[in-house]
Amino acid sequence: MDDRPRYMISVAAELVGMHPQTLRMYEQKGLVRPQRTAGNTRLYSEADLERLRLIQRLTTELGLNLAGVEAVLGLEEQLQRMQVRMERLEREMRESIQRVHKQYRRDLVLYDSTRLPERKWTSTN
Repeated sequence: MDDRPRYMISVAAELVGMHPQTLRMYEQKGLVRPQRTAGNTRLYSEADLERLRLIQRLTTELGLNLAGVEAVLGLEEQLQRMQVRMERLEREMRESIQRVHKQYRRDLVLYDSTRLPERKWTSTN
């Protein structure tokens, strides 16, 4: 997803089918965070537009209010963080297993029954 800011609020609103005031309200509630230029103009990225489309689906198709949307977005962000963490942990686990397997190979001693010392029997055996 492209995070480069490129769309002014009027263009972004038109692309997602919302009124610019709705985008301002979503920003005020913290649901979307467009970047700002030096002149304080809002610029929306493709990722922002996708998030706005998701908010629109949640409110229109599922009938969620903005508090519900905020909860869903929070859970979705948490899920993404957990997936990244799980991928990192799985990668670390695979690397640890590979290290252990390499250690096994290094510690491996081949068994050769012809080279064993002869066992001497005593009366206590």
